[in-house]
Amino acid sequence: MASTSTATGAPLHSRWQQYYQLTKPRVVQLIVFCAAIGMALAVPGLPSAAQFGTMAAAVAGIWLVAGAAAAFNCLIEDGIDARMKRTAWRATAKGELSRSQTLLFSALLCAAGMALLAIWVNVLTMWLTFATFVGYAVVYTVILKPMTPQNIVIGGASGAMPPVLGWAALRGELGFEAWLLCLIIFLWTPPHFWALALYRAEDYARAGLPMLPVTHGNDYTRLQILLYTWVLLAATLLPFLTGMSGWFYLVSAVGLGLGFCGYALRLWRQYSEALARRTFWFSIWHLSLLFAALLIDHYIA
Repeated sequence: MASTSTATGAPLHSRWQQYYQLTKPRVVQLIVFCAAIGMALAVPGLPSAAQFGTMAAAVAGIWLVAGAAAAFNCLIEDGIDARMKRTAWRATAKGELSRSQTLLFSALLCAAGMALLAIWVNVLTMWLTFATFVGYAVVYTVILKPMTPQNIVIGGASGAMPPVLGWAALRGELGFEAWLLCLIIFLWTPPHFWALALYRAEDYARAGLPMLPVTHGNDYTRLQILLYTWVLLAATLLPFLTGMSGWFYLVSAVGLGLGFCGYALRLWRQYSEALARRTFWFSIWHLSLLFAALLIDHYIA
């Protein structure tokens, strides 16, 4: 079967791989991980068997809709992707997947995810997840990204929603704890993304996108990254200060936050592409470990 060709001449295994890559699996994994943490924190103690079932359905539904949003992003930006080294390999950018194929794939994923959430989770989570799809795929991709250098700040609101989705999936309502987690991701997104934009500035300029390093320069962007990391550090203390988490989380948050601030300070003082890359990758570990610390603290408290 793997050697069988499709009508367009691509082996089936390659075609499925192309569709899979449209979902931006590494990005979606982090989204789903944060949503799953929101689910776990919404339940006092260990989840029951029924709650585990709801969590599994919610994870699958959110994964499908997030993948649909990523595929729609690739559809809208196929021309931009073709001009950028970072994304020129995508099947949509190379014309290996047509716009109609990509649109159908995105629509099927979104419909399947919405149905799963509506039937096996709850309608609130379904509509919140769909709103996140619209926020990323339409508001951010179509409107904000080509219009303003603050695109990632404003559009980051949709990317910050996963823990809210997770909380709603298990509670059926929106608690302040979920919004605290949303705030953390919202403030984390600009320094994370701008670190990438610094060493990809030529790519963005070539594509005609008004990313902050392109419109305001390298120095200004580095200062913004530094300021955001300190504000982010303050925000990560809120779960402890509000009684949502304990000392294990606090120590982890301070350590990770100071590490992120340290990278930002070094980047501000003396820029190098290698340091910008390390800052970007550290930011991913920062968020992942921060949410893992929340989960551990939840069960050891």
